[in-house]
Amino acid sequence: MIRIQLLLTLLTCATLALGQAKPKPGEDWVSLFNGKDLRGWVEVGKEKWEVEEGTIHGRAISKSYGYLKTEKTYKDFHMSMRFKCEGDGNSGVFFHVDFKPGTPDVSQGLQFEIDCTVNKHTGGIYGDGRQWIVWPAPENEGAVRQSDWNDLQMKVEGNRYVSRLNGVVMIDFTDPTPKSHDGAIALQLHSGGSGNMRFKDLYIRDLSKP
Repeated sequence: MIRIQLLLTLLTCATLALGQAKPKPGEDWVSLFNGKDLRGWVEVGKEKWEVEEGTIHGRAISKSYGYLKTEKTYKDFHMSMRFKCEGDGNSGVFFHVDFKPGTPDVSQGLQFEIDCTVNKHTGGIYGDGRQWIVWPAPENEGAVRQSDWNDLQMKVEGNRYVSRLNGVVMIDFTDPTPKSHDGAIALQLHSGGSGNMRFKDLYIRDLSKP
C-alpha cells in the first residue's frame, strides 16, 4: 500500500510539473504559413500571390498596390519572419490594417517598412495617414541584405512598436497618438509594378487571446 501511495504521489507531482511547463495562454507561437498553400490568407488587389518551394511569392502584374492579409485579426502580438527582395519595388508588413470594401485602398493600419535599398528605412513605421512615423537610426540602415534572406522580428504591444532586423534593433518606439488598435496583418507589394518579394518562416505569438 505504501508503494502504491508513493507511486500516486510521484505521478501527481509529475503531472503538476508538466502542467506548469506548458506555455501560458496567448504566449505560444503559431505558424502563419503552412508552406503548401495560402490557407488562412486573403488576397487584396490584383497582384499575384502564390506558393513556390515553401515560400510565399508576391509578384506585381500591374502598377497597383497588392496585399496578402490574414483572415484573423491581431491586436497585440510578436511576429517573426524571413523575407527576400527579388525586385526593385518595396514592401512592408502591415498591422491593425483594414481596407475599403472591394478595393486595395487601406482604410487604417501601420506598416513595418521593407525596402532592400540601403537608407530606405527597413524596419521603420509608416502609415495611418501620417506618412513616416519613425525611422531607424542612420547607422543601422545597412542591416538589410540585398538579394538575400533577411530575418525580421516585430513586436506590437499597445502603442509600443519594436522591430529587429538581422539581429539589429531598428526601432523601439512608443506612439503618442495611435489611430489604429486592431486589425489584420498584411504583406504588401508597393505600387509601380516592380514588386517581387518572397516570404517564409512566418510565426506569430498572439498576446490578445483571453
